[in-house]
Amino acid sequence: MSSNRPATGRGPSYPEVGATRLGQLPDGYHHLHHTTRIGRGRAVFDAAGEAVTTWRMHRTSGARVRTSAPRAEPAVRLQVSIGVGPLRFTAPCEVIWTAYEHNRTGFAYGTLAGHPECGEESFVVDIGDDGSVWFTVMAFSRPSRWYARLAGPLVPVLQKWYAKRLSHTVRRLAADRYWR
Repeated sequence: MSSNRPATGRGPSYPEVGATRLGQLPDGYHHLHHTTRIGRGRAVFDAAGEAVTTWRMHRTSGARVRTSAPRAEPAVRLQVSIGVGPLRFTAPCEVIWTAYEHNRTGFAYGTLAGHPECGEESFVVDIGDDGSVWFTVMAFSRPSRWYARLAGPLVPVLQKWYAKRLSHTVRRLAADRYWR
């Protein structure tokens, strides 16, 4: 089952809500598209999808996650924070869409007021006809806070690094679950 939710009132801080579902990312933003193979087979797909949609991927990768629900569903609010002490950045988000399908599981969250960036990011696990399992992070963003603007070209580098870290985390979580 898939669902999509339009922006309302105090929702996302950008107008292109849901663009990561469509794959055609809007102009005027930095784009990120990172895909990696994480394994093979239905058990790996199921374990990876669960890790992604229950916030385990984020938490295991070192992020703190506070959320209004145990699983990704449209309109769920969350705060993702990374860093240490005074260098901890908190990012308020809202789940925009989810995919709980036979061959695709994942979600996207969009930025809310107070987020250092403005945009959307999706985390999706797919299984191909050949049984190969893929994890994709897709995002579009631009700075919305002074410190994100100040970081300039460093932000896309950090976003790519974090996407790779999430890929490694999902691969490890799916393999651990598969071999139990």
